[in-house]
Amino acid sequence: MLPQVLCLLLTFADDDPWNKVRAAKSGAEMRMYKKDAQPPIQAKFDEATADSLIVVVKDAQVAIPKDEIERIDYRPPPTNSRVTRETKTTKGVYHSAADSQGQPMAKGKTAPPAAATSSSSRAVSIAGKPGFELLYRAKGASK
Repeated sequence: MLPQVLCLLLTFADDDPWNKVRAAKSGAEMRMYKKDAQPPIQAKFDEATADSLIVVVKDAQVAIPKDEIERIDYRPPPTNSRVTRETKTTKGVYHSAADSQGQPMAKGKTAPPAAATSSSSRAVSIAGKPGFELLYRAKGASK
């Protein structure tokens, strides 16, 4: 009987959207929409309790009651580096049918030997941050 009750409680706990907020990683960027407030509050997530959200706004820790929050968006942490480095190297053989002054070869002259060539280029690109995703919406909140 006890395992069945425990499974039932876990099932209901997973349906609570606030559990997603509580599972967020500390330091994640969040955007909170409070009821009857404009514009949203941008902050870094610290922790979530059963009845409030604790965030850092401009170096100050703030607790926002859960019942005042209409919606929370968060920016997922990057899965890999935003910096991409790329190096391209091409190798080839240069054949010249002209002499060293750029003039066509005269009859009877032999062509200069082929020369090995290579070129290299490097590029660094920095990707933008990922967009915000919906993390929590209060029951009965407008979409």
